[in-house]
Amino acid sequence: MTGFDDLLEANDHFAENFALSGFDGIAQAGVAMVTCMDSRIDPLRMIGLQAGDAKILRNPGGRVTDQVLVALVLSVTELNVERVLLVEHTRCAMGSSTEDEMHRKISEHTGTDATWLTLGMIPDQRAAVLHDVHKVRSHPLVGDHITVGGFIYDVDSGKLEQLA
Repeated sequence: MTGFDDLLEANDHFAENFALSGFDGIAQAGVAMVTCMDSRIDPLRMIGLQAGDAKILRNPGGRVTDQVLVALVLSVTELNVERVLLVEHTRCAMGSSTEDEMHRKISEHTGTDATWLTLGMIPDQRAAVLHDVHKVRSHPLVGDHITVGGFIYDVDSGKLEQLA
């Protein structure tokens, strides 16, 4: 008993019909998506894709960090990616409070000062999406031939709104 028994049992069922054995890891649809870690987001299904079709990068707020840029450079260089979707979403916790408010909340929850931690709260979500689109489009290792779009996903309707 490890606390993961239910998940390991589900994995056994998953592995019984596993269809990606020997798959090369190339994004078959030529797509990469950067989005939030929010559990209301089903990145592949929201754009009609399935496992093996796209590279999915997730973090709090769906921001383009330095590590995300590294992953995108590798994706366009080695993994067949030609289109990049940057997807933030409505009712995101990263846009619901300030850095100070979230530091306070974390500190109260843990009993430890959290002010040293850069959280990356998003005071203006639309501006953040446009900023990140520019960041990817202008990166010298991404390439002009890559199509980059910025979107807001509505967690209540399932619809994507394109901003850029």
